[in-house]
Amino acid sequence: MADRTSGVWFYRSFFVLLAAVLIFLHLLPLHPGPGRLPGPDILLLIALAWTIVRPVLVPVWLLAAVFLMSDLLLMRPPGLWTALTILACEFLRTRRAPLKTSTFLVEWLAVAGVITAMTVVNTLVLSIFAVPQPTFGLTVIRMVFTILAYPVVFVLAGRAIGLSKSTEDRDGLGART
Repeated sequence: MADRTSGVWFYRSFFVLLAAVLIFLHLLPLHPGPGRLPGPDILLLIALAWTIVRPVLVPVWLLAAVFLMSDLLLMRPPGLWTALTILACEFLRTRRAPLKTSTFLVEWLAVAGVITAMTVVNTLVLSIFAVPQPTFGLTVIRMVFTILAYPVVFVLAGRAIGLSKSTEDRDGLGART
């Protein structure tokens, strides 16, 4: 029992470390100035991929803490993207069984639909409250890049910690999820 609990905490700590590194890299002024295309939201993709593969590794409280800290550090409206991420992960968590038995294309389309819904709701809420936001074109480009990056992130995030969709329905440590 102690090994199983420590293993889960190891993966959760790894998720927090990945989030810290990604946020740090996002804050670095590597390409200052205009004319830069927005990149994909890698942290969101990792959270979605891990939620589908091993939901026990990314509980709601961990997602809330990591994404709220991300909102604060990246100067986004606090809590909006966090709430949308939690709703998206919980939506995918409830549809985990059908997604695990389906092809990767179906999973990718489900994730694409969730990311599209998150982007639309985020844009609408920010528009309703007249919060300054990037142009609609940049928002769509970021959404498209995020959707297109999902297969790469799924493979890298899954392989980096030994997770794969094809494994038996276990939490990676021997316990059924």
